[in-house]
Amino acid sequence: MQSFEEFPISKQLHYAIEDLGFEKPTPIQSQAYSVVASGIDVIGISQTGTGKTLAYMLPILQNLKFSKEINPIVLVIVPTRELVLQVVEEIEKFTAYMNTRVIGVYGGVNINQHKQLVAQGCDIVVATPGRLYDLVLSRALQLKSVKKLIIDEVDVMLDLGFRFQLINIFELLPTKRQNIMFSATMTDDIEALIHDFFRGTKKISVAVSGTPLDNIKQQCYQVPNFYTKANLLKKLLQDTEQFHKVLVFVSNKKSADLLFQELDDFFTREVCVIHSNKTQNYRIRSIQDFDQGKNRILVTTDVMARGLDLDAISHVINFDTPSFPENYMHRIGRTGRAEKEGNTILFYTEKEAEFKEAIEELMDYKIPIEILPEEVEISKQLTREEQPKVIEPNNPHKVSSEDAPGPSFHEKSEKNKKTNQGGSYKRKIEKKYKKPKTRGDKNYNRRNKKK
Repeated sequence: MQSFEEFPISKQLHYAIEDLGFEKPTPIQSQAYSVVASGIDVIGISQTGTGKTLAYMLPILQNLKFSKEINPIVLVIVPTRELVLQVVEEIEKFTAYMNTRVIGVYGGVNINQHKQLVAQGCDIVVATPGRLYDLVLSRALQLKSVKKLIIDEVDVMLDLGFRFQLINIFELLPTKRQNIMFSATMTDDIEALIHDFFRGTKKISVAVSGTPLDNIKQQCYQVPNFYTKANLLKKLLQDTEQFHKVLVFVSNKKSADLLFQELDDFFTREVCVIHSNKTQNYRIRSIQDFDQGKNRILVTTDVMARGLDLDAISHVINFDTPSFPENYMHRIGRTGRAEKEGNTILFYTEKEAEFKEAIEELMDYKIPIEILPEEVEISKQLTREEQPKVIEPNNPHKVSSEDAPGPSFHEKSEKNKKTNQGGSYKRKIEKKYKKPKTRGDKNYNRRNKKK
């Protein structure tokens, strides 16, 4: 389908799409509509930022009938609190001219608030697995009326260890339902989940991970250490006209805080940070400030940034080279959205060179290497992880690894060498009668005895 005009949807949905300014559907939206509308189980493989929410919600909203029932008909499960808020906001935009009730529930908020919320009744629930399971166990929410189950960003959910909660939720849902899963990657864990709980699954694959995006310009710098990376980043970010909305990825929460301190001293109110150790209100406020342009730079980890719909990202900077090449594809997918041009820059150290090579092998593309600007100071300061391990050969209190005793460094006594072989009577009986060849041959032992 080349235009939303061709979609067999109601006027109310057409009006909402027009208000949002959408003219042409993305490939995943075109391919998914008829398959999802048919009612069969669907697994969609598509990069972040390709319009997956509208891809699965449009056919569902078209077939969703007006209801006064308290229990939800559609259940959307997502991995993070931020994604719950985003999906709820998008569905509310899609249903601006419809009488559809949608609510979001997630951890980090007093559960009594969510109990009161679901008690008022809803058509669609968007939830994180943990909070959803808690509400069901407390009998505040019933899933007996669910006809459509959508699991978005399922690869992230399994990475975060939500498999157990998902399986428990599957067992509480009605058997007759449509299962819809969307993911950026296809893994063995996802295949196992499909095999165990889905039937007759139709797979839709668009822009699979590993396919480089033509509208994204890629560059990389070889940098010796963390603080030199920080100096290079400061140098690049001084160009406010070009780097007007920058998403900076780091590998973990500790690095995120460390980099934020470095940038905050230099850019003050222009920079914000999100990771799982930050409070819910802080994370929401940071994302809103960045999305609205109040902050120019957002430092984040992979898990926190997955699924966030952030518009007009000018640059994605990979401050740390991801150890999984697929994560690089997820990161750069944050820029160059909606067929606009995007930019991404990768920083890598000598130790991270093998990760960079794995990324290039996955994409079948060599990332152009840029020369480090002369004005960037090469820092000699190292983080704790980068510092070489101190070896003290003459320390009498430390034993070298070569001389270290094993788990048992002395000979066992004769008494301790004995093993438990069972009672003597049992051993004598086994030796006398041995083991019969078959259970039914009652005379076998008797014949053997005569011989």
